[in-house]
Amino acid sequence: MLKIKRQAVNTDPIGIFDSGIGGLSIAQCIEQQLPHENLLYVADTLYAPYGEKSAEFIQQRVNEIAQWFIAHNAKAIVVACNTATVNAIDQLRAKISIPVIGVEPAIKPATIFSKNKKIAILVTKATAENKRFLALVAQYSHNSDVIIQPCPGLVELIEQDKRNSPECKLMLLTYLQPLLEKGIDTIVLGCTHYPLIKSLINNICGDSVVIMETAQPVTEQLQRQLALYQLINSSNSSGTTTFYSSKYCLTQQALFSHIWQRPLHLNSYP
Repeated sequence: MLKIKRQAVNTDPIGIFDSGIGGLSIAQCIEQQLPHENLLYVADTLYAPYGEKSAEFIQQRVNEIAQWFIAHNAKAIVVACNTATVNAIDQLRAKISIPVIGVEPAIKPATIFSKNKKIAILVTKATAENKRFLALVAQYSHNSDVIIQPCPGLVELIEQDKRNSPECKLMLLTYLQPLLEKGIDTIVLGCTHYPLIKSLINNICGDSVVIMETAQPVTEQLQRQLALYQLINSSNSSGTTTFYSSKYCLTQQALFSHIWQRPLHLNSYP
């Protein structure tokens, strides 16, 4: 059982984690819109991608990282990973009392926005097979034709910083071309790694296809939860963001800096 030993205060940090670098897209949005908050970002890169792991293993990793955040006085936890959200967030929320914010694909907005009601959701293998995710699709799909497209191998290429490689472009083309042939006009990015290749997806699909991601809704939900629990940092000073990886090395640090778009120091987790 995960236990919180103290009452959270508003100057405490927010814990954010993903299986790797994908959650940085969400951390950036949080940093920009909640500039006074202190953030702890953990990339569980040693075990990335979660998309190929069992639900039991994902839950174990999520609980261990959450325990680490609690030990570091986190006042809220953002599960910045779609696969971890659908496989582990319910059991995590049952165990701890601080706010836990997950990432869910923008299925509902997509069904409203789509003109021809043909939508594709790009996801990992583990998410595609998850009952919680499938229930979410069923709940919000309404009269829309929603195609779930697993994208095995894509997260690995992104983690290896091969986003602009011919291999990555070919893989994307393999996944996207059949969707385009079916006439989809909206793509939902159902993995936090995929916004890092949004420009590639856009180049293949063209401007007539709308791409939807989740960083903004997650940030807004975090803000609502912090306000509800009176945990918004009232300081006027800028917050700090500290980065950790379970596979620390200089190559990882360079990759993090590249994606974050400014130099940073990467620490070893745990």
